Amino acid sequence: MTSSADTPGAISAQQQSLPPVLAEVVRSGFVEGVHRGSLVVLAADGSVDLALGDVTAPVFPRSTNKPMQAAAILRAGLDLSGERLALAAASHSGESFHLDLVQKMLAEYDLAPEQLQTPPDLPLDPTEAENYLAAGKVRDPLTMNCSGKHTAMLAACAANDWPLESYLAQDHPLQQLVLEAVRDASGEAVDHIGTDGCGAPLMALSLTGLARAYRHFVVAAPGTPERRVADAMRAHPEYVAGSRRPDTWLMREVPGVLSKMGAEAVQALALPDGRALAFKVDDGATRTLGPILARTLRLMGVDAEVLDRIADVPLLGGAARVGEIRAAAF
Repeated sequence: MTSSADTPGAISAQQQSLPPVLAEVVRSGFVEGVHRGSLVVLAADGSVDLALGDVTAPVFPRSTNKPMQAAAILRAGLDLSGERLALAAASHSGESFHLDLVQKMLAEYDLAPEQLQTPPDLPLDPTEAENYLAAGKVRDPLTMNCSGKHTAMLAACAANDWPLESYLAQDHPLQQLVLEAVRDASGEAVDHIGTDGCGAPLMALSLTGLARAYRHFVVAAPGTPERRVADAMRAHPEYVAGSRRPDTWLMREVPGVLSKMGAEAVQALALPDGRALAFKVDDGATRTLGPILARTLRLMGVDAEVLDRIADVPLLGGAARVGEIRAAAF
């Protein structure tokens, strides 16, 4: 029996409805898999320069949302700057300097580690996690990669005499400021609110709105909450991510770049001239982020040695390199 789905026309229509391939898995010269998703690039004036897939449908931006959360913390009146503000926007790796600063900030604002509502976790960086476990330590809320953000949220609440126990509730005054900051930066209404991995409310945006938000942060006037967050992240990128992380490398080696990845393979970035990009890989494979990001930045005219480093994601056969994750030719 032959169904309509078996006809060449039906197959072609089905293929056309699929999101575009953004990355390929190549093993021993054979493409053994692909990763599909959507991607948008904005020109310096904010107009859409390139759109692949559906860049208008809402997605959860995951930790690419953190600069907007940090801007809301500043709007709440907490006077953070430097490494502390960068850590408030971080998905930190759990290196010793990250954890030391989280503990210092808790003490500075008369807060206790037990007040953090981050779930117990290991350091995000695999090397740090191995060392942490080898030292006999166990999962801890302070070690979770969002503990800097949560510490800053608690400090903002304490400064305003807002409830500390419910600081993650959607109707909490701080989270209402986050919602306002997301709307202002993206220029979009937020129609879906979920719960992020750290327990904080998570506002859905389109990829176009996400790219627009990052553009807003780099072109905002000096001294505004958004520009203060962008400047702190770019000045202290090791606190935003970690020593072995692409976001850190990019912000350290490409002048003026603002870059942040998120879980489920979301990435957003803005260049200092206002050009910006955002993409999401549908299957959530974060191993694809570096190759896709390097490819997109090259298409945007960025030429830097760091792009070779973030694009290099090898596949191993035994202990030998036999292939790679590579960006598709979009």
